Amino acid sequence: MKIAIIGGSGFIGTNLIRLLVQNQDYELLNLDKSQSTDFSYITRIVDVLDEDGLTKTLNSVDLVVLLAAEHQDNVHPISLYYEVNVQGMRNVLSAMEKNEVKRLVFTSSVAVYGLDKDNPDESFSADPFNHYGRSKWEAELVLQEWYANHQDWNINIIRPTVVFGEGNRGNVFNLLNQIASNRFMMIGKGQNQKSMSYVGNVAAFISFLFQNNKCGYGVYNYVDKPDLTTHAIVYNTGRVLDKPISSLRIPYWIGMAGGYAFDILAFLTRRKFAISSVRVRKFCATTKYDATKVQRSGFEAPFTMEEGLERTLVAEFGTNQL
Repeated sequence: MKIAIIGGSGFIGTNLIRLLVQNQDYELLNLDKSQSTDFSYITRIVDVLDEDGLTKTLNSVDLVVLLAAEHQDNVHPISLYYEVNVQGMRNVLSAMEKNEVKRLVFTSSVAVYGLDKDNPDESFSADPFNHYGRSKWEAELVLQEWYANHQDWNINIIRPTVVFGEGNRGNVFNLLNQIASNRFMMIGKGQNQKSMSYVGNVAAFISFLFQNNKCGYGVYNYVDKPDLTTHAIVYNTGRVLDKPISSLRIPYWIGMAGGYAFDILAFLTRRKFAISSVRVRKFCATTKYDATKVQRSGFEAPFTMEEGLERTLVAEFGTNQL
């Protein structure tokens, strides 16, 4: 089976390719606007905004995994979220149709639900709070409309929660790095629960879907259980790293005020900072999601949450105390 991974040079894509190259039944192709540092030999430089380029490179492909997205908190201009995440989806679907490719796995996000929701499952109403979440939801709406007119297609959508792992430089790494550097300070009470996903398990679930769900249209929240409170994540990580954690807590409103101050500074200086109002709000929000559908699918995650955290800490900070 020939599999095209669009956006495979990124964090999840690199881990997915690393998993799939072990299976000799797969012929892999990575389509990305950036060269892959690990898999340059299967990479073709193509942007999702280039429909003609996509059409040419998807020739003879059997299945597409669409990972490409604008996903950071501080993308400018804001229109890029919709150009890449929504119009990019339309371009991919058009290129697939021209090549008679009818199988797609798409990584959306739990950001479509919004913040502080009560453990939403896949039937929960969409209520995104930022442009990333809105653009991902709009991309899903494009898929819903497409499938209504292409019922012979096989479309699977994964909504992962925050993904962490070796080599990632996202919000979880920033938190771990602050703890490792003795620069962490809790904002709020820390009792908000956080659903997280280890990248090795997300990659394995993507592979599971295209091996086992070969018909119809499916949507899946992906979460590695158990859910931990922010307090538990911070203090367990501090224990593993043997780093002291300050008992001082910053009230939420002060943290948000500081986040807005950095927003203004970023706007004036055209620089990106590790602190922003969006990141403070996300850090303090409850982000707990129902993963019953995945649990009932027959998928068995290759790593526990503890193993994923240990692998990440060892790779990034050289600890093996977990």
